[in-house]
Amino acid sequence: MEKAARELSFAISRSASSLVTGRTGRVAVLVPNLDSWFLGAALAGLGPALNAAGLDMLVYSVTTAEQRAEFFDRLPARRNADALLVVSFALSPEERARLDDLGMPLVFVSQHEQGRAGVYVDDVEAAERGTRYLLNLGHRRIAYLEPADASGFAWSSRARLDGYRTALAQAGIDRDDDLVCQVAHWQGPSLEAAMGRLLSLAEPPTAIFAETDDIAFRLLTVLRGGNVPVPQRMSILGFDGHAMAEPWDLSTMAQPARRLGEVAAELAHGVINDPEAYRERHVVLPVELVPRGSTGPAPSPAPRER
Repeated sequence: MEKAARELSFAISRSASSLVTGRTGRVAVLVPNLDSWFLGAALAGLGPALNAAGLDMLVYSVTTAEQRAEFFDRLPARRNADALLVVSFALSPEERARLDDLGMPLVFVSQHEQGRAGVYVDDVEAAERGTRYLLNLGHRRIAYLEPADASGFAWSSRARLDGYRTALAQAGIDRDDDLVCQVAHWQGPSLEAAMGRLLSLAEPPTAIFAETDDIAFRLLTVLRGGNVPVPQRMSILGFDGHAMAEPWDLSTMAQPARRLGEVAAELAHGVINDPEAYRERHVVLPVELVPRGSTGPAPSPAPRER
């Protein structure tokens, strides 16, 4: 029958097929935006892997507070897909409860949720390791730049900040909140203003750990524009493994963004076809430290005037 259908160029209607199987053949994907390199790389791994499993991808990019309220009020994915993938999307307790009420399989990508399937990296451990790398280079004043967004969306887990603070505490370095700054991707506190505050401290940092490579690239531009030599005066470490990190000579904690998407597709296929076996399956992928020219030994202290 399949051979005859092919010879007649007969295409099975996805809608008609769903009436028989009760499935749509689609997987919905919830993301906070489509602007970041990380999300683009994850989706680039996810799409082809879903297609190989016979599944289509339906992306919901929820970028404003209004869109967010509408999505969680209507929950359109419930009618349009067989599973929902939640990618790097910080959920309130109320929003998480709404998703649990969907009655459809859930997979969390780049975030860890108890009781649900997920693929992610250990952000705490990776940030600890990145901070220790800077400590081992002799840096003791290490700043941390995290993204801030007026809409309230989180780009990555607060776990990275926790890892940074844990490594400093283990090294016997007191917590200094003046060294932690929020910078905007679109609106809010600027990177230039954050650097002005850090460089005007009585004891300015000699290294900066940026929560994303996107922030680190902008930081390198700001420092070069301000004639602050990198890494002789300031070392810069990013986090992501961005495709442009190598040409920018940026040291980074590289996470396998594309592989996260591929594994997410495997989990989605699993929770649809064998929910009991896959419902709470977790996959943790490695993060690699890639040292490059943006990091170096801490500069020698300037001699004090007599």
